[in-house]
Amino acid sequence: MRQRDKARRSWYRSSVSELFARLREADSRLALIVGDEAWSYAELAGAALEHVSLLARSKVAPGDRVALWAEPHLSTAAAMIGNAVACVTTIPLNPKLGSAELEHILSDSAPKLAFCAAGFEPIHEAGGVPLLRAAHASPPSRLPSIEVDDSPALILYTSGTTGLPKGAVITRRNIAANLDSLAEAWEWTARDTVVHSLPLIHAHGLVLGLFGSLRVGGALHYVPRFSLGGIGRALTDYRHDQTVLFAVPTMIHRLAETAERDDDLRDALRVPRLLISGSAGLPVREHERIQALTGRGVHERYGLTETLINCAVPASSPPMPGYVGPPLPGVELKLVDEQRRAIDAHDDETIGEVVVRSDAVFAGYLNRDEATRELLDGEGWFYTGDLATRTASGAIRILGRRSTDMIKTGGYRVGAGEIEACLLEHPTVREAAVVGVPDDDLGQRIAAFVVLNECEAEDPAGLAAFVAERLSPHKRPREVRFRHELPRNAMGKVQKKKLTG
Repeated sequence: MRQRDKARRSWYRSSVSELFARLREADSRLALIVGDEAWSYAELAGAALEHVSLLARSKVAPGDRVALWAEPHLSTAAAMIGNAVACVTTIPLNPKLGSAELEHILSDSAPKLAFCAAGFEPIHEAGGVPLLRAAHASPPSRLPSIEVDDSPALILYTSGTTGLPKGAVITRRNIAANLDSLAEAWEWTARDTVVHSLPLIHAHGLVLGLFGSLRVGGALHYVPRFSLGGIGRALTDYRHDQTVLFAVPTMIHRLAETAERDDDLRDALRVPRLLISGSAGLPVREHERIQALTGRGVHERYGLTETLINCAVPASSPPMPGYVGPPLPGVELKLVDEQRRAIDAHDDETIGEVVVRSDAVFAGYLNRDEATRELLDGEGWFYTGDLATRTASGAIRILGRRSTDMIKTGGYRVGAGEIEACLLEHPTVREAAVVGVPDDDLGQRIAAFVVLNECEAEDPAGLAAFVAERLSPHKRPREVRFRHELPRNAMGKVQKKKLTG
């Protein structure tokens, strides 16, 4: 690492036993911007202490759980930190939760109370759980130490694609270990300001965006609701060597599409020293568009709620379109077959399930010991359910989920992600999702759901032939269905079960 980075991180490396060491200094350095409001580290520490007082007056004790409506507000961040100071576990709640899912989460996690920032009203009643609001911020003060240990910090609920959402218990050690690995890989320091517009309910927006910025002692500029203008204005507030943009592929696509005709946005995208994309694979086409617009590429990373981030393209490396980089420092990764036997291939062709082991792997699912044992073995290996290949240099190429993206057709095993990437290279295709559907002859036949660019004509045979020519005939879609849009969740991931359900 460069000498200037070593100097910039000296205080940070000496304080890793504390989760947020810079908050203990209570200085005037910028910590957080949400919309048009900003707090220094001292102001954030004071607001966190006021939240601790509120918890005490509400009879919340160490070890209790507190639900937190993740509204885009400064006091939401203060409550996150205050809960950690009080040794309380935070359950982030999506402000857009439906009533049935909210009822399940509250019943499953049994929070002592729910916190919501002043000025916001939850859409649904919290089932008798008392609602707490911030009264006022305390004067700037020194925050007690938040030690890195195995106590639960967060319960993050999964998307529920295979049943009711499960609560993944994330400890302080999980968070610290993962953020330290990312800090090393991305050369992430106290001088950096992260800009993002991701929900504060998932690992990307909350753990990386908010907690990561505070752990390295930098700042977060949070754009409450994604807009091209909002991101552009946020980026141009900082120097190019001190800014990092976190986004998901849908955001990258919209930024690139607009920047091709908007010089101001194009110039704004040239500011960050790193453009980071995650939560789903970024098509190679979008890599190429950003490279052409800005002269720099996009660095991808890969992780899950249960493991946090497993792989990332390092800042010292050029971007790797189509790949999520090697495992992070401290992360062990292997590929296994359907019998969970290790696969030693490094040919970028042999497909296996990604299995990881690190200090960032979660403590287990809340109230779901059997579900935990299905995926986390006695040696600490977590079976991700994600399919991938591995190059000779150790870079990982994610091909999709084993449950939905491994297609067995005519005796072949085909990864849906490879076909999707190929379809996205076709000039008429805007979005694509590939699934396997039952077939009496083939076992499964490959079906592609495609969103075309505006004014393009539907040509299913042409798209199938395009894939057959570029990949191989057995990988061509037997069906091509056209859609106006693909169903996606809050993080931009395509919900494939809704395509065939």
